[in-house]
Amino acid sequence: MPKISQRGQIMPPSPIRKLVPFAEAAKKRGTKVYHLNIGQPDIETPAPILEAVRKSDFKILEYSHSAGNESYRRKLTGYYSKFGITVDHTEIIVTTGGSEAIIFGFMACLDPGDEVIVPEPFYANYNGFAVEAEVNIVPVTSTIDTGFALPPIEDFEKMITPKTKAILICNPNNPTGYLYSRAEMEVLKALCLKHNLFLFSDEAYREFSYDGENISALHIAGLEQHVVVFDTISKRYSACGARIGAVVTHNRGLLDAVMKFAQARLSPPSFAQIAAEAAVDLPDNYFDSIKAEYQGRRDLLVARLNAIPGVFCPNPGGAFYAMARLPIDDADKFCQWLLESFAHEQQTVMLSPATGFYATPGLGRQEVRLAYVLNLEDIAKAMDCLAKALEVYPGRQ
Repeated sequence: MPKISQRGQIMPPSPIRKLVPFAEAAKKRGTKVYHLNIGQPDIETPAPILEAVRKSDFKILEYSHSAGNESYRRKLTGYYSKFGITVDHTEIIVTTGGSEAIIFGFMACLDPGDEVIVPEPFYANYNGFAVEAEVNIVPVTSTIDTGFALPPIEDFEKMITPKTKAILICNPNNPTGYLYSRAEMEVLKALCLKHNLFLFSDEAYREFSYDGENISALHIAGLEQHVVVFDTISKRYSACGARIGAVVTHNRGLLDAVMKFAQARLSPPSFAQIAAEAAVDLPDNYFDSIKAEYQGRRDLLVARLNAIPGVFCPNPGGAFYAMARLPIDDADKFCQWLLESFAHEQQTVMLSPATGFYATPGLGRQEVRLAYVLNLEDIAKAMDCLAKALEVYPGRQ
């Protein structure tokens, strides 16, 4: 029998989805499962986005430009300008989701064996993208006791080697919800300039910044040739299935390299670009109610978590995730136990063990990530379940 590649063997499975079989089994037993494990918003996709696809009228579904439809890219420049970001449409390459943007960035900026430093905990799929590009993730640990603030500059300096080519952040952060300050971004600027590094900035949750200003990496003067922003419409417009993202950078040499990868995959999806272009035309106040809804969910979730004895949850400044420390022996065991062995009034809650968001072995064993993508009533019921579960969990500490 032919042997699969080493890359295929080491490609990590999703730690976010690994408990799905246990959730499915719980549902078959008649248990209602509150899904706080995955960032799939329950907010309806705006009607104009869907209508634009329904009303599209053409006789041939052609390839678009490899960089994406020019009309969409030109509209995106207007979108970014609302955030004080000045880019030309030729500095944007549309991708098949934010995932492809990150993969293109890795492959265009890093050679096999190169290293990218990432504050942990981090979005687990960065590991998979690194395997695909044959590069190495080097973690620098942030801690729940500081609310997952940017680790000290000295911690980054210790990790820099001749193989280090980039630093990657997610702002606001998935999984922690942390919102990086301008001062922290300036620290990263100094580090990137000192060591001639790229700064990769995953800005999927830009609109969902609650407790301060969102500072894009593209706001940082003097770092123009180092910054590569990865973007996506998935969370912004509750359009995860559209699979439209973007690479945004002022670095023309990098754009040329990314363009060759974009040409190799021909073009991003046409119907999804129609949807994305319609999304840019939504009224400026569209996000007011959405942001307020998520902030209300955050406030309820964090208050309920911190009211449970032994639980600690810092207040996330953005996105729609929170990390909590629980009085348990092992998060992986606990999250499986919730689905396999526990029910409160025929209900339980599905969480993501934090171990899957750390690269350093042993970290996150008492932490979980919660996505507040359910309505207030469901969040309250989910917290009722969690509180009851922690009272009876055999591995409580």
